[in-house]
Amino acid sequence: MGKRLIQQRRGRGTTKYISTSFRYKGDATIPNIEGEGIIREFYRDAIHSAPLMEVMVNDSKILMVAPEGVRTGQKIYIGGSAEISPGNVLPLESIPEGIPIYNIEKVPGDGGKFVRASGTSARIVMKTDKGVIVELPSKKRRVFHPKCRAVIGIVAGGGRPEKPLVKAGKAYHIMRAKHKRYPIVKGVAMNAVDHPHGGSRSSHKGRPTIAPHNAPPGRKVGKIRPRRTGKRKK
Repeated sequence: MGKRLIQQRRGRGTTKYISTSFRYKGDATIPNIEGEGIIREFYRDAIHSAPLMEVMVNDSKILMVAPEGVRTGQKIYIGGSAEISPGNVLPLESIPEGIPIYNIEKVPGDGGKFVRASGTSARIVMKTDKGVIVELPSKKRRVFHPKCRAVIGIVAGGGRPEKPLVKAGKAYHIMRAKHKRYPIVKGVAMNAVDHPHGGSRSSHKGRPTIAPHNAPPGRKVGKIRPRRTGKRKK
């Protein structure tokens, strides 16, 4: 009979695979209000790679991704008339080209979806009739709506990946705090009872690695309907 694959076991949503969201501080978003805010405190959250800051805006507490160069008690401004200063929130149409920005909204008012990892930033390349072209940290350029908002500055916590993990134990605990699947073991390294590709009786897998198009979720392993296979010839 064999065992159920880990994809199938995780799909049940049992306590073993449920994220420990009770340990998280909350969602870090851009508030859908305009006005002045004051930075009250900074937090370190397990699910976020960057530090968070608690901002009081109109008697309400808001969690936002903290930029470099801000401090407790500093005032930040949200709106199109705000100054170009770290921590201020402006629409892309009001931000000059070349200014570092982060936490960019995908749709106006969604609170920010792009460029949120520690030490990252993006910049506006040009503004056209179709929208605002922004260069992301991956050097990929994307067109955004002019009304989409972003935060001025560079995300705090830069240099985090520069320190090596040294051993797999540290990586395990980091992934466990964020509830990431780790380690990821390939199917051919498992036993035959654990995976369709497992077993060491022979070097081949015993069945095609390409899953059928109409296969159920448990069979969607290996090469799932690729356009081509094999080594590309030059």
